[in-house]
Amino acid sequence: MAPRRVVITGQGSINALGHTATETCHAMAEGRCGIGPINVRDVERLSIQIGGQVQDYLAEDHYNRQQIALYDRFTQFTLLAAKEALAQSGLVFEGALAAEAGVVLGTAAGGVNTWDENYRSVYEEGKNRVHPFVIPKLMNNAAASHISMVYNLKGPSFTVATACASSNHAMGQAFQLVRSGISRAMVTGGSEAMLSFGGIKAWEGLRVLSRDACRPFSANRNGMVQGEGAAVFVFEEYEHARARGADILAEVVGFAMTSDAADIVMPSKQGAARAIAGAMKDAQLNPEDVGYINAHGTGTAANDKTECAAVADVFGSHADKLMISSTKSMHGHLIGGTGAVELLACVMALREGIIAPTIGYEEPDPECALDVVPNEAREAQVDVVLSNAFAFGGLNAVLALRRAP
Repeated sequence: MAPRRVVITGQGSINALGHTATETCHAMAEGRCGIGPINVRDVERLSIQIGGQVQDYLAEDHYNRQQIALYDRFTQFTLLAAKEALAQSGLVFEGALAAEAGVVLGTAAGGVNTWDENYRSVYEEGKNRVHPFVIPKLMNNAAASHISMVYNLKGPSFTVATACASSNHAMGQAFQLVRSGISRAMVTGGSEAMLSFGGIKAWEGLRVLSRDACRPFSANRNGMVQGEGAAVFVFEEYEHARARGADILAEVVGFAMTSDAADIVMPSKQGAARAIAGAMKDAQLNPEDVGYINAHGTGTAANDKTECAAVADVFGSHADKLMISSTKSMHGHLIGGTGAVELLACVMALREGIIAPTIGYEEPDPECALDVVPNEAREAQVDVVLSNAFAFGGLNAVLALRRAP
């Protein structure tokens, strides 16, 4: 069976830059910063008090009391993003299509807010009972399961947890399920809601968080900034989408994943380079075909220098002609959900010819001597883009997208 072509026919998001994919892309095009002071319980006990927090959000505006008892914040975000993506796609899952369509989502930690609240209840307040739905609420697959139930998705459905590469791994699996002919349509993406006292305190222990801003590739960077939110996409078989007259946003053309097999936290140039090269090989691309890379770009010295070195190795002389930016500078690092939100910037680059910037860039770093699209978005026509994700544990996942056919 010949491989099927895979296209994106819907996208949705909620994150620090906006409550929809459209709002998010407008904010990216404006170079807006969604990072600021956070509002969480016991924030005064935290050393780090900034993040890419979703603003002006109340669960009660979207869900009833019974749903809130069952949906952790990461699930709430995912359902809102899925609603937007599926409305845009126009797909209705019935009959044979419902039987084969599924959902693959990425999250690193699942229901962190639920863990946090119930640890407090048991250990701090001394209660001996928790809500009967604590396990169904905090489990990593909760969001995927609820999407399958809401939209009648009866095919392959599961959750991927590979730290910061979770979303890219999930979208890569969805891509392969459609390309192989197993399903004509998959709902995919990722989410994270780790901005709680316990979630931030755990990250503080690593000493990789910035106290003031995320400045990827800038010589004066001082760490990453956590974010939260979700992004969800509809991946669909090209002929199926074309037959129903769907608006095609972009084509997914390649995917690769590698393992550094080296260190639990320090990234490897070789592992990253093999993932980038693997995605290009899968998509049958030459270096000069690629115009833009959405970088993993966390704002830590270890990641930024390793990623730039990997890009330089793979692209050689073409590396100087590439644009590479990190939107984490605007929305923060969504950990397991980050690759999904960043794919919005890739679709925007292909569809609208707008390259999202790396904001907060102040000082050139000779070890990151690439065109990082500093501080202001740029208009440029690109035909092919890559999206990088490199996770703790040395797990790497890279997607390749092409302009809509």
